[in-house]
Amino acid sequence: MKLGVVMDPIAGINVKKDSTLAMLLAAQKRQWDIHYMEMNDLYVEADVPMARSRRLSVADDEREWYRIQDEQLTPLADLDVILMRKDPPFNMEFIYATYILELAMKGGALVVNRPDSLRDVNEKMFITHFPQCIAPTLITREASRIHQFAAKHGDMILKPLDGMGGSSIFHIKQGDPNTNVAIETLTRLGTRFIMIQKYISEISEGDKRILLINGEPVGYALARVPLAGETRGNLAAGGTGKGIALGERDRWICEQLGPALRERGLFFVGLDVIGNYLTEINVTSPTCIRELDRIYNIDIAGMLMDSIAIQLQNRL
Repeated sequence: MKLGVVMDPIAGINVKKDSTLAMLLAAQKRQWDIHYMEMNDLYVEADVPMARSRRLSVADDEREWYRIQDEQLTPLADLDVILMRKDPPFNMEFIYATYILELAMKGGALVVNRPDSLRDVNEKMFITHFPQCIAPTLITREASRIHQFAAKHGDMILKPLDGMGGSSIFHIKQGDPNTNVAIETLTRLGTRFIMIQKYISEISEGDKRILLINGEPVGYALARVPLAGETRGNLAAGGTGKGIALGERDRWICEQLGPALRERGLFFVGLDVIGNYLTEINVTSPTCIRELDRIYNIDIAGMLMDSIAIQLQNRL
């Protein structure tokens, strides 16, 4: 099996937490041939998607976790599977890369996650396809609509549609004198769409990250509990992770989303759930594999590689 991975520089990853490293370790354990690529390695010559790739070996070692071997020019369609694991920001360069990977997919490679779906599925807005799973939600650029939402629902969360790691998220309480400033800042004076959600008080119990493989959930979630006085559970914002088993409502949400994720080729996805409500659908580079593996002594990346292998066999 020839596996390609497109990712940020491997030299800069956090070995303890990096989900892509977990995937590569699982692939190597299965004796798959790993081809490492960064964004600037991708190119198209005529109609052929290509990359400057390096053979890669990995180790679960914080001092020496990777070793790059020979470099070669690789037609991307010659790879059996390509993991698109470039972290956000989701910008035009990311989109251009998906065009190249789409050509590879047309040539026969399995791309995880599917390139057109990476473009089409905004991690914030896609939740609106599942209204039965979400808290009251508004997407707008107009301040007057946001004030109407606040009058109806009380405390609210404001967030940009292209943010990550908890950046630029505002918790606005009723009567907050900074409401207009927050709206003006996030909408850039009414020129940018943002998302507004009813504040979910269960955030104090954690923002649950649920991982799905080909539409099926892993049995446990990582609840990211905010710091005292904070409303963001993101680990990047200082939250603390603790493992919890999926509840009945969590599994119901996964059942609602599973068929749509499979249909779109979204093979590895991270759902964010607060209390009983779906808040985000992470498709670009979901994380938390290593944390859950460590807590529950499971092998999520191995489960993913096995599912990919079955997918490839079914295509033969």
